[in-house]
Amino acid sequence: MRIGGLVKSFEPYRVVEEDYPIRLDKNENPYDLPGWVKEEIFEELRELSFNRYPHITSMPVREAIAGFYGVSPENVAVGNGGDELLSYLVWLFEGDYIVTTPPTFGMYGFYAKLRGIPTVEVPLREDFTIDGDAVAEKARDAAVVFIASPNNPTGNLQPEEEITKVLDTGTAVVLDEAYAEFAGRSLWRLIEEYPNLIVLRTFSKAFSLAGVRAGYFLASEEVVDVLYRVKSPFSVGVMTMAAVKVVLRHYDLVERRVAKIIEERERIRKAFREFTYPSDANFLLMRLDAYEFLLERGIVVRKLFGRLDGHIRVTIGRKWENRKLVEALREYLEVEGCG
Repeated sequence: MRIGGLVKSFEPYRVVEEDYPIRLDKNENPYDLPGWVKEEIFEELRELSFNRYPHITSMPVREAIAGFYGVSPENVAVGNGGDELLSYLVWLFEGDYIVTTPPTFGMYGFYAKLRGIPTVEVPLREDFTIDGDAVAEKARDAAVVFIASPNNPTGNLQPEEEITKVLDTGTAVVLDEAYAEFAGRSLWRLIEEYPNLIVLRTFSKAFSLAGVRAGYFLASEEVVDVLYRVKSPFSVGVMTMAAVKVVLRHYDLVERRVAKIIEERERIRKAFREFTYPSDANFLLMRLDAYEFLLERGIVVRKLFGRLDGHIRVTIGRKWENRKLVEALREYLEVEGCG
């Protein structure tokens, strides 16, 4: 058996062993669903037939999401995590390449490379905002432009006026709002004005369903229709759909937890204001080369490279985890003579 050259060009996953007591590296919600919500999900599951395939286009959960937003189910597409949808969005539209704005989420380029599609990069400004004019210039021959807001790993929202400059080109724009609940701002309503806008969202962050794998996007009926012509059938199982429908009924719980995470985020940011960028997400970008130091103390964060070499991305955890993080970072600063 011979492995294809394209496959060989991909780096293997860097896996950190799971036996570290504090994991602040994956931007997960630190709070699991409470038992009573899980019981509601179990009740939903008892009514389902496990021996039958799920709805071919996941319509039951599309209807639930549509009801939550007040749109038509034909404006909603769902996938096995947002990543499944990204894997389609890189090649769904005509164009010579995709456009990304680094430093940003690496999976845009990953899926493009997997399809043999070139990636044109338009770097973020010094303040990590997009240059709408520069992106729009490259967008004209592109298949699709990917913009993350809040951006991962920098944590900042992108200015609406810069995003609309890109939308005005008519090229498909995927606005990745995975962390929008923590920012309190979303541009999803612009899908009514811009048929080329696709707003990607997830249940993995604010909704505590990272283990369930549920992502979705809001877009024009035309874009959703095109996706379901080529999307693998049955990719969203009945268990996932049941979990999503239940958590949508308890958005007040989500809001309370989001508020707690934001409170902790701001507390940590203020404690290390000199080394920490403002954030609109559930993580912080820090100008501290503390990855190995923290790892030795049982705390896993995200080590960054390239333009952000010497930085770490820290997910906001539970209070006791954040307390341990703060203690370890203060020790690091003392050791480095920065305290």
